[in-house]
Amino acid sequence: MCGICGCSEEVHEHHAHDDHLLHVEQNILAKNQHIALHNKSYLSNKNIVAFNIMSSPGSGKTTLLAKTISDLKNELDIAVVVGDQQTNYDAELIKSSGGYAVQINTGKACHLDAHTVGHVLEKIPLKEKSILFIENIGNLVCPALFDLGEQFKVVILSVTEGDNKPLKYPDMFHCADLILITKTDLLPYVDFDLDKCMEYAHQIKPDIEILTLSTVKGDGLSHWYSWLKQHRV
Repeated sequence: MCGICGCSEEVHEHHAHDDHLLHVEQNILAKNQHIALHNKSYLSNKNIVAFNIMSSPGSGKTTLLAKTISDLKNELDIAVVVGDQQTNYDAELIKSSGGYAVQINTGKACHLDAHTVGHVLEKIPLKEKSILFIENIGNLVCPALFDLGEQFKVVILSVTEGDNKPLKYPDMFHCADLILITKTDLLPYVDFDLDKCMEYAHQIKPDIEILTLSTVKGDGLSHWYSWLKQHRV
């Protein structure tokens, strides 16, 4: 269970000790932020740009990253830190695309934190001016709270999830620098209003950038690649 968001099905009443809980949460986030700044400095000194990739489970994060690496590996040096509660499945998929990947298994934790990512950074042979993707745990709540030292946050939303996600999970979409709406090849088969979803996202963050794409069909990938190259160090 996450100590910040309390990911459980228990119902709690408010008691006097809530002030102590709030104090603990503030301390945890403050400590994480301190380490995140160290990670950011480490990456900046190496001219490495890091992207924190966040979404709910099944949005297509790993598939998109594998395709991105396969298409750009001759142009860019790319490494991936893969976060999952269990298994090395996603890291192996990244490796099969030609990328360098390190798996982090968090067990019961529902997000990556700066301390864990920082330890991994010391072990990755990152070249100067390379790109680091940090594929976070599939979750639209907890990862929004924890800075990992990245320069940019990217939230992926697939059309199979529902167009009201920005309104239901505002913290996640408000913290994002870019929203990728994926699996657009499925739009004819699902109840998803693309314009309405974009409108909701702009209600949460008026200046948010939004790109649409289909990894399977290849639609919109060129715009995603251009955005990545534009935001390189």
